Amino acid sequence: MGEALLEVENLHVHFPTPDGVVQAVNGISYSLGKKEILAIVGESGSGKSVGVLSLLRLIPARDCKVQGSVNFEGQNLLKLSDPEMRELRGNRIAMVFQDPMTSLNPVLRIGDQIQESVIEHQGISEKIAKSRAIELLELVGIPEAGKRYRHYPHQFSGGMRQRIMIAAGLACEPSILIADEPTTALDVTIQAQIIDLVKKLRREIGMSVIWITHDLGIVAGLADRVAVMYAGKIVEFAPVDQLFKTPQHPYSRGLLNSLPRLDARSEKPLEAIEGLPPNLINYPASCPFLERCSYQTEQCQIPPEMRSITTTHEVCCHHTEKL
Repeated sequence: MGEALLEVENLHVHFPTPDGVVQAVNGISYSLGKKEILAIVGESGSGKSVGVLSLLRLIPARDCKVQGSVNFEGQNLLKLSDPEMRELRGNRIAMVFQDPMTSLNPVLRIGDQIQESVIEHQGISEKIAKSRAIELLELVGIPEAGKRYRHYPHQFSGGMRQRIMIAAGLACEPSILIADEPTTALDVTIQAQIIDLVKKLRREIGMSVIWITHDLGIVAGLADRVAVMYAGKIVEFAPVDQLFKTPQHPYSRGLLNSLPRLDARSEKPLEAIEGLPPNLINYPASCPFLERCSYQTEQCQIPPEMRSITTTHEVCCHHTEKL
């Protein structure tokens, strides 16, 4: 994807608990190119959201231990001071969360919430910030933006609230927008509208996007590259077309085989991945997917390392030739 805008190297996020240390993220590495949409996929508990929240230092340091490096514009985000991080967060890197109703303040007008970050980070007047907020609402498709600028969150539908959250994220024209399952609570028609909006904004503004989801159906029409996460690790990393055509990890294949297909004429039932993910407190010394894998051998008692299948396709498995 050309020059990397963001580089994550060997990121670990662990949570001490009375029962032991939860190893939520275990040494993930990836890069994000300029104007690229990178999807991070996996089931609940795989470490997708924790991984990106730790990039922006949104998890209190007292609650977790974070190791590794996150390089953005020549800076390691994990080494910045709190004031430096506040200056960058919402300004150069913005985030859209899963549920807009809990992210938007119900007692503040949406216009005030959008212009707040512009005034804070760019030091412009309230009059100019208001004009900017109305422009953003128009950009994300809110009708009668000049009038609805003064409305409250409860006066909008779920899809419109998510558009407002995206407008707030774009207020300072960030280089990177992180979207954490932003369409999960929306119906499929609104999902499609939000996805089209993000692709349109990527073209017009030139921002990069990290899209967190468990839905591979969304990924197919949105992302440039995909990182598949399982038990806190990236187990496969590939361009979206390669992942869908030739998945090289048993977990990736299981996810794809569990999706209904419009072009499938067979009455064969959808496949399920048997078993449960490992306990992240007692992290297995073997391949973390071992107990659920139909390709397991004695070799799988040794944790596999990420290796390249092609120049653009990486996988963490001993037995890719069997797939």
